Amino acid sequence: MNIEGQGSLSVFNFFLLWFGAAISIAEIMTGGLLAPLGLSTGLLVILLGHAIGVGILALGGIIGANTKAPAIMSTRISFGIYGSYLFSIFNMLQLIGWTAVMIISGGRSVNIIGKMLWSLDNVTLWSIVIGMLIILWIMLGQTGFKKLNAAAVILLFLLTIVLSYVVFKKGELFTAQVEGEISFGTALELNVIMPLSWLPLIADYTRFAKNTKGAVLGSFLGYFLGSSWMYLIGMVSGIVFANPEPGAIMIAANLGFTALGIIILSTVTTTFLDVYSAGVTFLNIFPKLNEKNVAIVMGIIGTIIAVIVPIEQYENFLYAIGSVFAPLFAILFTDYFITRKKREISEELLINWGSMLVWLIGIGLYYMLIRFDFILGTTVPVMVLTSIIYVALLGWVGNWKYMKKSQQSYQA
Repeated sequence: MNIEGQGSLSVFNFFLLWFGAAISIAEIMTGGLLAPLGLSTGLLVILLGHAIGVGILALGGIIGANTKAPAIMSTRISFGIYGSYLFSIFNMLQLIGWTAVMIISGGRSVNIIGKMLWSLDNVTLWSIVIGMLIILWIMLGQTGFKKLNAAAVILLFLLTIVLSYVVFKKGELFTAQVEGEISFGTALELNVIMPLSWLPLIADYTRFAKNTKGAVLGSFLGYFLGSSWMYLIGMVSGIVFANPEPGAIMIAANLGFTALGIIILSTVTTTFLDVYSAGVTFLNIFPKLNEKNVAIVMGIIGTIIAVIVPIEQYENFLYAIGSVFAPLFAILFTDYFITRKKREISEELLINWGSMLVWLIGIGLYYMLIRFDFILGTTVPVMVLTSIIYVALLGWVGNWKYMKKSQQSYQA
C-alpha cells in the first residue's frame, strides 16, 4: 500500500502527516505526567525535550529520503539482513503495542462521552469501533490518504483550539497546587522518548519525499509543534483539573459531539501510522506479501489485544522502546553520518556481529543509567556513549561479519 508514488510527498504533506500524528491522546496523557513541574519549568522541559527528540527523529528521516528504503530495512546498513529481521520483530511488537494502547485509550475516553450522551457504558464496543475505523482508513489506500489526511488534520487543528481554550481559560493555572513529583531528567526523558518511538517508522514515509530537505523540514516542524502543543495541553490539564484525561476535560466543558469527534479522529489518524508501518516492517521479512493486507491484519491484531489485555500505563512501555531503539539508531547514525564508511545497504552482509555486540552493550547502558536520573535524561547519554563505544571498537569488531559468500561467522 504505497501511500503515493515515489517522490510524491511535499514539505506540506509531511507537515500535515506528522502534525496529525502528534495530535493524540497518548501525547496529552504523557504531558499530564509533567504537571508537578509547574507551568514555567514544564514548558521549558517540553520545548527542550522535543527539540532533542524530534532532532533525532529527523536524522532517521534523512536516511529514508536518501536511501528510499523503509526505516527497518535501512538498519541493514549497520546490522545486515538477519539483524534487520530481529529489529523487524521488535518493531512489530512495539507498533502493535502502540496500536493497542491508542485504541484502548481512545475507547476509554469515548466511553466517558458515550455515557453522558447516550448512557452507553461499553469500553470494549468503542475500542472495536475505533479499530474498525483504522482498518477502513488503511483500506482507502493511496487514492484516499493524502486528501483525507489533510482534511482530518485541518479539522483536528480547529477542534484542538477549542480544547486549548477550555484548558487555558481557567484562572487557577498560575495558582493551583499540584500533588506528586517528577525530576527534571525524568520529565525530559518522557519528552525525548515520545518522538523516539516514531524513529523506526519515519523513513517509511520520507522515502516517498520529493526531496530530502522538504521531508526533514516538514516532519520536524509538524511533529515538534503538534506534540509540544499536546504535551502542554496535558500538563496544564494536570495542573488545573488534576486529570489529563481528554474525555473528562471535554465533558466538563460540555463539548458533547465535538469531543467525540476530536478523540475518535485523533486516535484513528495517529494509530493508522502505527498499523501501516507494522505492515511495512513485516514485509522486510516476507517481501512478497501484499502491504495493504498485512497492515489490515496488524490492525485486527492490535484491536484484539486492546480488547483482551489491560494496558494501564505508558511509562514502562516508553522506556522499553527507548532501551531497544536508542542504541540501535545510535549505531546506524554513527555509520551513516559520522564515520561515513557505510551508507548503502549491502545484499551480501547477513549479520554484523560487532554492531550487534555494541547494541547489546547500549541496552545494558540504558537500564544502568536510567537509575541515576541524569538532568539530560537517559536516551541522549546512551546514544552518545553507544556511538563512542562503537567508534572505539571498530578496529577490533569491524570485521565480525557473516557474509553470503563466506562460511565464517567473523574474522579476527
